[in-house]
Amino acid sequence: MTNAVCNTVLMRHDWLAQQSQHRQIVQPWISPRLARRSLGQTHPVDDFLFEYYPVSPNKLMTWHPGFAIALTAEAEDMELFPKSAYEFADGHIRMRNSWLEQRIERVAQTCEFLKITAQRPARTGCFGLHEWAMVLGPEEVRHSSWKLRLTQDEIQATIDEVGLKCTHFDAFRFFTPVARPLNPIQLTRADQSKNDQPGCLHANMDLYKYAQKLAPIVGSSLVRATFEFAREIRTVDMQVAPYDLADLGVEPIRVETAEGRAEFAKYQLNFSQRAVALRQQLVDALEPLISA
Repeated sequence: MTNAVCNTVLMRHDWLAQQSQHRQIVQPWISPRLARRSLGQTHPVDDFLFEYYPVSPNKLMTWHPGFAIALTAEAEDMELFPKSAYEFADGHIRMRNSWLEQRIERVAQTCEFLKITAQRPARTGCFGLHEWAMVLGPEEVRHSSWKLRLTQDEIQATIDEVGLKCTHFDAFRFFTPVARPLNPIQLTRADQSKNDQPGCLHANMDLYKYAQKLAPIVGSSLVRATFEFAREIRTVDMQVAPYDLADLGVEPIRVETAEGRAEFAKYQLNFSQRAVALRQQLVDALEPLISA
């Protein structure tokens, strides 16, 4: 791989404008997180994307142009970019070949994983009960600062009535010992590529994970799109959860009722349909590196 792969050059005033726009969009997402952290406060909805994946606010704030794009720049502009991934030479900032070469295998694996997931039919009908399975049993509360809005008997009754249908390992691994055997598929990390499917809320939130891990390649526009999408999904994810989050203004979707399940199913279908385009955009952004 050589620097000839940079086939687009952005003038300094153009990319500085893009960077400024990026920061303006991202700032409202990260400011509440930073304010809460300074006060020792937490938020089970909005903190999730920063803690679970995890990605710091600073990483989200950093702007990336994307693969094969060089930037006309001054030497001091390098302060705006992580030096592990970028270099300055001949009046331009571009990605380091060594950084790209070290990630070729990960890019290929991610691309293949996304394609395989996209080819499966979307499976619905889980009704977001993964959060319920994470608290099933005495003294089993993941977000200890927030009380449950339902009793253990009501949680058990809903799971018994509807059944657990989780297909995502990173949700399943948090199931309580009593809930884990109730899932028809005993998921493992090794078989994740065989089970992830586009109807899953967590699989669709994970699009942000892949975009952020490879942000210099896919570019910040796609990182923002996947973050905003994941944030929206997480809100519904916690609306469905059995926690009482009224103090945060989170109105529950009561999937313990038929009406609540019908409401959630509409959200799940909508997310699944919208994820199709984002998943394909990630593939389209990664494939040129594999070709190069």
